[in-house]
Amino acid sequence: MKPPREWGMRSRIVGLTSGSVVLIAGGALADSMWLIGVGAWTLIAAGLLEMIYRP
Repeated sequence: MKPPREWGMRSRIVGLTSGSVVLIAGGALADSMWLIGVGAWTLIAAGLLEMIYRP
């Protein structure tokens, strides 16, 4: 496995997106608005990175 500094931007975007899905699903199951909010902001960050660092 490569060290984190050698990972591509695509894997970071996929990591952020999958993390946001987990946070939103966990927040919905736990009925916790702050988890849903953190997941939403993580998804927004992944979308912005996808738009900015398009290969």
